[in-house]
Amino acid sequence: MPPPACRLYLITPPTLDDLQGFAAQVEAAFRGGDVAALQLRLKTASDPEIANAVAALKPLTQAFDVALILNDRPDLAAMLQCDGVHIGQDDGGYAQARQAVGRERIVGVTCHDSRHLAMEASEAGADYVAFGAFFDTDTKAAPTRAEPDLLSIWQESMETPCVAIGGITVERARPLACAGADFLAVSAGVWLYPEGPAEAVRRFNTEMALGVADRARLALPQRAP
Repeated sequence: MPPPACRLYLITPPTLDDLQGFAAQVEAAFRGGDVAALQLRLKTASDPEIANAVAALKPLTQAFDVALILNDRPDLAAMLQCDGVHIGQDDGGYAQARQAVGRERIVGVTCHDSRHLAMEASEAGADYVAFGAFFDTDTKAAPTRAEPDLLSIWQESMETPCVAIGGITVERARPLACAGADFLAVSAGVWLYPEGPAEAVRRFNTEMALGVADRARLALPQRAP
């Protein structure tokens, strides 16, 4: 069986001063190639500001079949009818998030560099686990540093998809896809890409596909079908 594909998981900048301008960037990114999800991560925004952002971005995510994930706030994710929520280790726990959003929505969990935390989240029913940071990042403070072999071990032993996050650029995408990431979570690597978000997405997809091909060629362990 071929290795699973690696897909792009976009994360918004921490503030959106020009919401309509950012929506145009999002549309350009989606037109650049395959994107699995867009996480709205506005930690300092008010509830009305988050609601406005969801209203602006949801038509785009729906039109391009991209999952709209809200960071930290299961209550708002349910109320605003987002596709899911992403929670950290200090955001109330998986069970609380699942109760808030229901069985049909996505719940993803930050697990830093810990297979133990990831296994707990997976066994509880999380739809994906996120490992990182793999590289230095200015987007958020990263308390841990994860190594690529964590992705390989997870891919070999667990069925729950894994997301790699933290300082990921086009140049760093291929090795992480080869190691076994199911998704690469990227923020600045797309929004600040010199040639624009559409070209960034195009290049990420190219590099991820090469990484998956490397994995198949090297016959690295992979998740059982």
